[in-house]
Order: sequence, then C-alpha cells, then structure tokens
Amino acid sequence: MKNKELIIVGSVVAFLAIVLTVVEALKPKPIDWTPTFSTRDKIPFGLYVLDAEANDLFKGDSVERFWMSPYEYFDPKYNYNTKSYNVKGAFLEISNADEIDEESVKELMYFADHGNTVMLSMKSFPRQLLDTLNIGMSYLNILRDSAKINLVTAPRDHYWIKDGLGTGYFSSLPGADSITVLGHQSIGLDDLPNFIEAKFGNGRFLLHTQPSIFTNYYLLKNDNYNYAQQVLSKIPRGTVYWKNQQANSKYFEDPGSKLRFIMTQPGLKWAWRLGLWGLLFFIIFNARRKQRVVPVIPPVHNTTIDFAKTIGNLYYQEGDHHNIGEKKIVYFLEHIRTEYLIDTSTLDDAFIEKLHLKTGKPEEDIRHAVEVIKTFRRNLENSEKDLVAINNAIEKLRL
Repeated sequence: MKNKELIIVGSVVAFLAIVLTVVEALKPKPIDWTPTFSTRDKIPFGLYVLDAEANDLFKGDSVERFWMSPYEYFDPKYNYNTKSYNVKGAFLEISNADEIDEESVKELMYFADHGNTVMLSMKSFPRQLLDTLNIGMSYLNILRDSAKINLVTAPRDHYWIKDGLGTGYFSSLPGADSITVLGHQSIGLDDLPNFIEAKFGNGRFLLHTQPSIFTNYYLLKNDNYNYAQQVLSKIPRGTVYWKNQQANSKYFEDPGSKLRFIMTQPGLKWAWRLGLWGLLFFIIFNARRKQRVVPVIPPVHNTTIDFAKTIGNLYYQEGDHHNIGEKKIVYFLEHIRTEYLIDTSTLDDAFIEKLHLKTGKPEEDIRHAVEVIKTFRRNLENSEKDLVAINNAIEKLRL
C-alpha cells in the first residue's frame, strides 16, 4: 500500500470515529436496564445505593466486600487443625440468578453448619442446595407483570414489584421445625412463600426470591427501602461478608480497568471499535512483503559473434586467404571426428562412403568438398576465389 493510500484510509477512519463520537455524545443516553447487581453500577438494576447505605442498614456490623467465589474466600479461613473457621458472621449475595459454583455451594453449607448465616437473594438457587435442604421451587407462568410482597412480621405493609419481577416461589417445604416462612408474594390471588429461613446444622440459610427490591430503582422509589431494611435485619449482628457482583463483568473481569470505562461510554466504545477495525485493515493491506523496486537488468550480450566477425575482418584485411581456409578446413574435420567418429587422417573413398552413410548427405557433394579441400591444401598461395570455393563446398554439406 502506498503512503497516499495509507493517509486516505487513516483519514477516513479518523473522520468516521470523530463523527460517530460526536453523534453518540449528543444523542440522549438510553437507560440501561441490564440487571448487573453490581455495587459499582448506578443503573436501575445496580446496587450502588445499597452499597452506599450499607453502614445504616447493617448498624453496628462490619461489612467486608469481596469479588472472588465463596470457596476461594472462605476456604483459606478454615483451620483444619481445630476444624473451625477463623471468622464468624453472615455471608450475603444478591444476584439476578444462581451463579454459585458447586465447590462454593459446599463451602457455604459447611460455613453455615459451623454456626454462621448464609443469605441468598436470587431468582433461582443452586439445585444442590435445594436438594440438601429438601426444598422444592416452582415458577409461575403468568400474564401479570407485577407482584405484591410483604413480610410475615408486618402483614399489612405491602410493597409492589414490577420491573425485574421474579416468578419463583418455594412450593415444597419440610417440617416447621427446620423451615420458617418469613415473607410472601402475591401474583394473582395466592400468597406464596418467597422468603424463608432454613436451619442447617448450627447455622441457617435465608433464601429470598426477589433480588430486584435491593436495586437502585426500588430503593429510591416510594418506601421500598423499608422492606429491604426489614429483610436485611434478619441477618444477625456481626460481620457481614458480602460477595459483590463484578461491574460490567461481561466486558472485563477487572472492575477497575480503564477499558471498562471506555466500553460503558457509547462514543468512546465506537471510537475504540473503529480504531481496532482500522488497525485490522492496515495489517491486512500491509501483510504482503515490501521491498525496493528491482531494477531491470538487461541480458548479457553474446559477444561471440562479434568476436568472430572481428577476427574474420582482421584476416580478410591481411589478405591471408590460405590461413583462413585452413582454419575452416580444420574446424570442419574436427567436427566430423567428434560428431560422427570418423577418422579424417585420410580423405579417400572409404572416408567419403562413411560420411555419406552417417550424414545422409549426397555422395557427390561430399566428394566435391573433399576434392576442393585437397586442392586448397596443395596450393600454399590461394586466392579469394579459392577461399570462397572451399567455404561454399563445406557450407553446402551443413553438417
């Protein structure tokens, strides 16, 4: 690609990037309803407000936030010598759906069994956990898009949830000795349990099916914060180990990445993508090997003919016709010896017969050439006419 073409491509890419950046910057930013459940996101279904109000919601409690899996966080805190954890308190996770791996589920059950509390607010829960607690969960196929929720301790206080509604509820519960219903949701006419406490070993699980109520959208709407506060008050006093969802993890795992900010800004995102496409095109068009122009080298001129002409003119100017003719004869006989393997020491009838048979040339022409050669060699002084005669005789055979 020439420099001029590179400049044109670069200019077009830069111009498009600028235009799209300006258009995106001037366009009203649409509301992002993605349920990230991240404490870093201020979008409707983020947990930025909950994180900011955590000190008031967990009064007297210390809150430790972490991003890794529960297994990665709690396993190093378990003392295998004393068979107990070095920490005490409650685990909290609020997410749109079950994202807990199998090893982490086992770790949380072990953590609860040692006298701790595990609270999960999700629209679905790990199957391994539900089977262990002997809890059945079902989902409603409904046309309604809203539900009324309340707590058993305050049955007259109702709160409505519409956007981000979860249709799951606990359809099968074991005996009352191990399970306590703490709240209901009404989708239609029935009050269905959506918040329960399940005893497990020396600890317990708190399972809640409407995580959207803790998001920015609902905490800032009406008096929904009262419901969130009452639900979280079920967590006993002590340290709360809160597993936060990674902000915009669909782009990058490092929530502090500078590239994450670029991907969350439409204008910068398009500029970044165009830059990558421009770089890709540049690589494609410049992938071929480049080198300087190879100069045209003319073929080597064959000087053999010129040399022969020069030597011939030299002999001709000297007028030594006998010497020129003798060299012609020597070359002719040498050719016969090497090409046809015929002895040329005696130019007799046997020689003529052999040359005739091997070359197919007329015997008369061969005999004439032999006679001319003998005559030419007998005379030490030959004229130009004699030289022409010996040349014509030999050339006529064209061996």
